[in-house]
Amino acid sequence: MSQAKTLTPAEIQQVLDYIASRSCAMRNRVMFLTGLWSGMRVGELSSLSVGDVRNTDGSVRAEIRLTAEQTKGRHPRTVFLPQKLRDELRVYFDMRGMVPATNPLFITAGRKRFSANVMAQHFHYLFKRAGIAGASSHSMRRSFITNLANKGISVRVLAEISGHRSISVTQKYIDVNDDMKRNAVEMV
Repeated sequence: MSQAKTLTPAEIQQVLDYIASRSCAMRNRVMFLTGLWSGMRVGELSSLSVGDVRNTDGSVRAEIRLTAEQTKGRHPRTVFLPQKLRDELRVYFDMRGMVPATNPLFITAGRKRFSANVMAQHFHYLFKRAGIAGASSHSMRRSFITNLANKGISVRVLAEISGHRSISVTQKYIDVNDDMKRNAVEMV
């Protein structure tokens, strides 16, 4: 099985433009950006409750503490949210209003929690309809790791951020492209 596609900035904008033209635009935008800017797996995204992300005073947390039950490897970890994602989440919460902390962060059109499988299918069709071939729900995570690697973040830090126990796993996520190679040789 081939690896999920790493999204280019143009493809990310293409997906955001498609999302903006469809129903559930705010939810889909925030769901996509949360995966793209936090590096969480689709199973982790689908497991989130409002209380995982929002403080009791209504502010958005800077860090999400995932329990062992929420992670793939059954190891709890902390996910750090960049300010731009916290701003997007704040707008999303303003739209949703004050809902109980136990409610799912992302709900289906049927007002139920997404399962990991349903969310993965949702992203598959979203990318397909947006015209991005080869993309899947894992593309957001792979793009997150690759983009940080492009900015010079060490593999050890990337492994910690992504919840990998081994840096060799993290290295498989990093997509090397011609721009990276050009930039590398310019550093000589």
